[in-house]
Parts: sequence; structure tokens; C-alpha cells
Amino acid sequence: MNSKNGRWPRMVISIFVAVIAILSTSHLAFSDDPAKLHGIWKLISFVQEVKETGERRLFFGKNPTGYIILLPEGRMMACIEADGRKAPQTDEDRANLHKTMFAYTGIYRIEGDKFITKVDVSWNPAWNGTDQIRFFKLEGDRLEIVSAWAPSPTIPGRPMTRGFFAWERVK
Repeated sequence: MNSKNGRWPRMVISIFVAVIAILSTSHLAFSDDPAKLHGIWKLISFVQEVKETGERRLFFGKNPTGYIILLPEGRMMACIEADGRKAPQTDEDRANLHKTMFAYTGIYRIEGDKFITKVDVSWNPAWNGTDQIRFFKLEGDRLEIVSAWAPSPTIPGRPMTRGFFAWERVK
């Protein structure tokens, strides 16, 4: 076989191996059907970590409440409230309530083990128009989400933080 003919099978094999590698790598991060994310999820826990110190704390208390809804059409909505919120009595109370909740909605897309939401409405207008990146792991009816490191919207001095969220599918 001359070198011209010898290169053809090697090139085909190389291309085949490259395609298989690309497909299997993208499939490894989220090997299940992405449709398994669709639905309503109830918050079980929320832990916040401060990057500088490694401190982890129950930022919204022991029993925060919240839901995340992921629709097949690509829309998501999330609302989380701290444990023990009370109706405001004063303007100062109203301002402080802003620090004890998160709420946003937008169009999301799945990329491997993360979903990225292009926010169009938020409790914090600074998020509007931004991409919010979340890493996830799905095990049965339990969804674990970790946010990307970002300046805290609620802690004075805005240290870099990330959130660890555990969710349970609503039946």
C-alpha cells in the first residue's frame, strides 16, 4: 500500500476517534436526559460559603423556604426566602427584607453539568441582563445546585461567595 492510500484509513480512524471523544465528553457531565430537570423543586437547604475565609453558614437560617421551576420551554423561576421573615412595619423593615430573599427568572440553557440563566427579571436589578451560572447534580428526586463565585449582593463589603442549594422534586 503506498503512503497516499495508507493515510486514508488512519485519517478516518482519527476523525472517528475525535468525534467519539467530543460526544462522550459532552455526555459525561450530564448523561441523563436533561428533561429530568424539568419540574418544580422545593428548597431543602441553603448554605453560603465565603471564599476568603472558607466559612460556611446558614445565611437564610435553618429553615429557608423556596422553589425553583424549570420549564421544558427553557424558562426558569426561583424564589428563596430566609427563615422567620416578618411583614414590615417601617421603611427600614422593608429595606431589610431585600437582604433576606432571592428571586429571579429568565431563559436557561444546559451546558454539561451547568445551567446558565439569562436573567430578565430579578429582585436585584443588577442581575437583569446577566448570565447566572449554576452547577448541578441530579440524583433521583434530589437536585443539588452550586452557584458560581460572585460578589455577595447581601453581605456588606461584597465578599466573593457561592451558594450550595439542595432541592427536592415536588410530586
